[in-house]
Order: sequence, then C-alpha cells, then structure tokens
Amino acid sequence: QVQLVESGGGLVQAGGSLRLSCAASGRTFSTDGMAWLRQAPGKGREIVATISWTGISAYYIDSVKGRFTISRDDAKNTLYLQMNGLKPEDTGVYYCAASRTGYASRTTNFDSWGQGTQVTVSS
Repeated sequence: QVQLVESGGGLVQAGGSLRLSCAASGRTFSTDGMAWLRQAPGKGREIVATISWTGISAYYIDSVKGRFTISRDDAKNTLYLQMNGLKPEDTGVYYCAASRTGYASRTTNFDSWGQGTQVTVSS
C-alpha cells in the first residue's frame, strides 16, 4: 500500500491560488490512477479531478474546469493540484487517493488515501 501525505492547503482570499501536493511513499505510484477529492463542511466527499497513470487522461468536475489543473511527477512520486481563481465554494478538506487499476473515476474504490489538507477560501 502506498502512503499519501497532502500539503499546501491554507487560507486564501477569493480569486487567489493554491498548489496542493500529495507525496507518495512506500512504493512507486507511477502505475496508479490518482485523484483529488474534497469534502465541504456538512457535505459528502466528491471527486474534483483525476489523472490516469500515463498522465494523458484527466477529468475535472464542471465547477473547477478552467481553474484547476491536476498533474503528476512520477520521478518525485508526487501528485499536484494547481488551483486558481478560488471561490468560497471551493472550501473543504482536500484528499488525494490512489488506485492500482491505473485509472480513477467517481466509482473507483481507491486503495490508498491521504489524511487531507484544509483549504479555506474567504469572500
């Protein structure tokens, strides 16, 4: 099982940017599908973005398209989420997750999860 640790969260004003990182250890994650999910206060967890093991295929929920970019650096065993144009509704705990199938989607049963990093966007 790969261990995942998120970082980069914080408090930012609306319109600002943050870059989340997810460092993997325990084994290489280069063949894993990866995802960022978030959980807003009082709501369920939702997928925000996914990336395939090749890095070629990426998916975003409609609300973040054009603002967020998911990427991976397999040499550093790290997943990223660049978040620009942040809105108060982006507030939540952001988690990264890994799937040994090589792909990730809303129905994926992820093999590994990070502990989450808090993102708070003030209006």
